Amino acid sequence: MTADTWVHIPPGSDFTLANLPYGVFADDAGARCGVAIGRQVVDLAAAHSAGLLEELPERVFAGASLNAFAALGPEAWGGTRRRLVDLLSDPGAAPRLRLIDQSTITMRLPMQIGDFVDFYSSEHHAANVGKMFRPDQEPLPPNWRHLPIGYHGRASSVVVSGTPIRRPHGQRRPRSGDRPTFGPSRLLDIELEVGFYTGPGNRHGEPIPVAEAEDHIFGLCLVNDWSARDLQAWEYVPLGPFLGKSFATTVSPWVVPLHALQGHRVAPPPQDPPVLPYLQTTGPTGVALDLTVDLNGTTISRTGFGSMYWSMAQQLAHATSNGASTRPGDLFASGTVSGPGDASAGSLLELSWNGTRTISLDDGDSRTFLEDGDTVTMRAECGTGGDRIGFGPCVGTVLQTG
Repeated sequence: MTADTWVHIPPGSDFTLANLPYGVFADDAGARCGVAIGRQVVDLAAAHSAGLLEELPERVFAGASLNAFAALGPEAWGGTRRRLVDLLSDPGAAPRLRLIDQSTITMRLPMQIGDFVDFYSSEHHAANVGKMFRPDQEPLPPNWRHLPIGYHGRASSVVVSGTPIRRPHGQRRPRSGDRPTFGPSRLLDIELEVGFYTGPGNRHGEPIPVAEAEDHIFGLCLVNDWSARDLQAWEYVPLGPFLGKSFATTVSPWVVPLHALQGHRVAPPPQDPPVLPYLQTTGPTGVALDLTVDLNGTTISRTGFGSMYWSMAQQLAHATSNGASTRPGDLFASGTVSGPGDASAGSLLELSWNGTRTISLDDGDSRTFLEDGDTVTMRAECGTGGDRIGFGPCVGTVLQTG
């Protein structure tokens, strides 16, 4: 038992009272919404039925997604969070809350995702890719410092952590010769990313101003944007990513409220040249998260989210600047998060420098790209002790090719 809550929270837990992430879980009683604390989940549907969250609309937590709650906006999010903190801080509330052990439940996708956009917002990642594939040119394309580059992914292929990943098939261009072949990807990769889900959204034709963008950000998650580099290399000219990306994207099951991260906000890197007025922001728009990637139990990358060149607010403002609309539950991902050092890259493409360097594992094995049976685990955290906030693991294992 901590000094802040009557719920037992093990040392090093991701889910302290400072966090309280939302998710969707299932057991014999069906799927519904909950909040994680320690090793437990607060059944929000039961809490609402018991009159503990009576200010919210009926059955807002009874369904198999958080979309209805996300649609309510920041005032409802803040009020619910304050109420949960009060309940979990008051031992007298213990008999009135239903807590369920996380070992007895199955996590589902937290949102019904209508649209998925993936950005390219890490300067270090974009520069590494440029140096790798355009060594005789400037690493960054001319537009990169002027707008958050992104593409629309496939929402139907977003899966929750723990879902096995099937190696995709597609067209591959041999290293010599011009005629492609069709078969399983030989260059299967990962991309360490941080995503956010939208809340209320905007009307079609009405952009979200950058100063108001965070009012539409419900919460954050981890994202592994699996990538088939050989398929991608053959297909991406002239229209960009397609089948090399759309086969699977893994998200962590818990949605960390943006409000929980307020004490970990940081100023973004200076933007030079200055961005256009519709993208100009002030104050700490970044989030200082420590990120790690493990491959078969070996930590192969450590990096930070606080150095991202383009912020979440800028991404959302740009995505809607042409009048495109967003809806509750839309997913926006940061793009690969990479740092300045060799061991701080968020993809195997960079860590192996396109297969020219081997990545050593603790079991004596080595990799350049993923092999069948490999398990990738991504984590994000900030803070310490009772103020620690973790996202929970984002895990995927590559199935044996049949």
